[in-house]
Amino acid sequence: MSALIHVAYASEASVEFSNEALRHLLEGARRNNAAIGVTGILLLVDRSFFQVLEGEPAAVASLYEKIEQDTRHKRVVKLIQEPIKERDFRDWSMGLARIAPKELSALPGFSDFFTTGRSLNSLPPGMAQKLLSGFRAGQWRARVGG
Repeated sequence: MSALIHVAYASEASVEFSNEALRHLLEGARRNNAAIGVTGILLLVDRSFFQVLEGEPAAVASLYEKIEQDTRHKRVVKLIQEPIKERDFRDWSMGLARIAPKELSALPGFSDFFTTGRSLNSLPPGMAQKLLSGFRAGQWRARVGG
């Protein structure tokens, strides 16, 4: 078994994503990720992205570098990078959950996060881990397609 890592990052969309544009983004991500063995999840909250990429270190690092250069993202911030024993999202080349900011309030520490005008790229590491843990525990999975 190869070594695996996951990277969680947040960014702001540089443009408003219509349903069609989001579908196009996901189709490309799913095709490209499957080709390089990367799996993951993308949460979209208003215009903030929170994405987890998992796979072999070189593949994840290369993909993250491309995302940093992608003009559809601005203020890309790497929140978590660590080795993992197994994939959390192994069945998804890229799943998507589109959620409202108020839905995050169920997670500890998120009750007033968006009321202060912040976006996901200002998450401190502990809150990023809580968001990731919430998703692992089943939050929003019913809405994810992959």
